[in-house]
Amino acid sequence: MARKDRIALSADPNDPEDFDVTQEGLERGLKCRIIRMARTELGLSQEEFAHRFRVPVGTLRDWEQARSTPPDFAVAYARVIAAMPDKVAEIVNAA
Repeated sequence: MARKDRIALSADPNDPEDFDVTQEGLERGLKCRIIRMARTELGLSQEEFAHRFRVPVGTLRDWEQARSTPPDFAVAYARVIAAMPDKVAEIVNAA
């Protein structure tokens, strides 16, 4: 028997384009937001961020737009980038 996903956020009944969000979807969205915020707080475009921190731009777009779920290591990497962007760029581009 298939388990029905638990709804974490119900759709707005007044918005025909809104939809229910499962707990899994909510967690994916929060992970994506962490990555997007790390980039936008630095004032970088997706292309600039991807190049500077060696992340494939298509992967970054998929994560930011929640088309795919970023793995935990990517979320951790984004948090480190947000805390120490210059040091991370120096390290990843030293190779």
